Amino acid sequence: MCGVFGVYNNKSAAELTFLGLHALQHRGQESAGIAVSDGYDINLKLGQGIVTSVVKENDLRDLRGNISIGHVRYSTAGGSNPKNIQPFFAHFYGGSFAIAHNGNLVNADRLRRELEEDGAIFRSTSDTEVFVHLIARSRQPAPPHINLHKNDEDFLPHVFEVMKRVKGAYSLVILREKQLIAVRDPYGFRPLVLGKNRTGSYFVASETCALDIIDAEYLRDINPGEVLVIDDAGIRSYYPFEFPEEPKKCIFEFVYFARPDSKIFKEWVYQIRKEFGRRLAKEYPIEADCVIPVLDSGLLAAMGYSEVSGIPFEIGLIRNHYVGRSFIQPAQEIRDLSVRLKLNPVRQVIEGKRVIVVDDSLVRGTTSKKIVSMLRRAGAKEIHMLISSPPVISPCFYGIDTPTREELLAANLSVEEIRKFIGADSLNYLSLEGMLEAADSSKGFCTACFTHNYPVLDELFSVQGV
Repeated sequence: MCGVFGVYNNKSAAELTFLGLHALQHRGQESAGIAVSDGYDINLKLGQGIVTSVVKENDLRDLRGNISIGHVRYSTAGGSNPKNIQPFFAHFYGGSFAIAHNGNLVNADRLRRELEEDGAIFRSTSDTEVFVHLIARSRQPAPPHINLHKNDEDFLPHVFEVMKRVKGAYSLVILREKQLIAVRDPYGFRPLVLGKNRTGSYFVASETCALDIIDAEYLRDINPGEVLVIDDAGIRSYYPFEFPEEPKKCIFEFVYFARPDSKIFKEWVYQIRKEFGRRLAKEYPIEADCVIPVLDSGLLAAMGYSEVSGIPFEIGLIRNHYVGRSFIQPAQEIRDLSVRLKLNPVRQVIEGKRVIVVDDSLVRGTTSKKIVSMLRRAGAKEIHMLISSPPVISPCFYGIDTPTREELLAANLSVEEIRKFIGADSLNYLSLEGMLEAADSSKGFCTACFTHNYPVLDELFSVQGV
């Protein structure tokens, strides 16, 4: 996952982008970047690490302008290379632009090869650079059903053509000298929202929590397949796809990624995550002395389970908040280290008790195994592990770091085998039906990681046996 943010019409655009990215830091901790336009030039500040370590006070003073975009990253395509830090900047015959991307393209390798054969030279290994080259090389006019505003005639046809060529997940913010542009793929895999503050500034963000931190009001979601433009002529929307696709929003956003105080896909994460736990209690009634969450993403589901079951809710694991999220760290040895550093059991709560442990997901099993071991050492009498999502059996090609089936425990082991591996007395997952009912399945979700049912694939994946 990554986080994107954009500001239009504010003299403190860089500072507000800094704050917005800070609120989205949970979506990526490898690198951060800000691009700002003063109406004539676009300047950037990029670096590896979290936002506060990349962008300093002096940098913000140098980033002058009233339009800005920003990005926080964790690698799903391209690896942790400094050359992959976004936003990317380019200058071509149609002008200058910077671009930041949340998502993953499933046909990036094929498009990259075609571009290279045609003479393109790539400086990064990120699929986002494919957008840059395709935009620069586009020669197609706008689709016949679209009437362009005069401000958009020189650039948006490039964007429309690119949207027709790429496949996969993308929520984009694009900065031009005098425009802020937001783009969402036709399936709406990744969230993207629009906001406005009392002074008339507009904002685009991956989640509404980034609007809250700058005291902006949530207006609406950027719609799947929409290209939204903000400039001195106002706000306008274009839909280059004449026939809309059925939405396939990533349900794992509700399970794990999004902050619980965010509203994404027009729903509050807090309420849905808690409902996951309520349904767990109905599906798996267990006799126990306490319910404890794996902090932080298991918190609300544990509260929901306690609420329905009547079993007392306790904080039995304390999290060290100075350690990053283990799941989104790309190197396995760092994930292992993070588990040991970030959680510690509360012996007074655990000792001699039958404990229900609620976590949001069980992907590689490393974290769960270490948690069960810690609770055993703290004196737990019984440990019942409940997962507030179904077993993850398939890799995600739309922006989640699960690249191979070999890394996914549930793709290779039965539930009983996984229970033995992690050492719990029992292990149960929320059913797919329960998860979809809690999130309102009528709104259209991608469940590929739980079902192996991919809504968008490229022909190259047939070679990989997907």
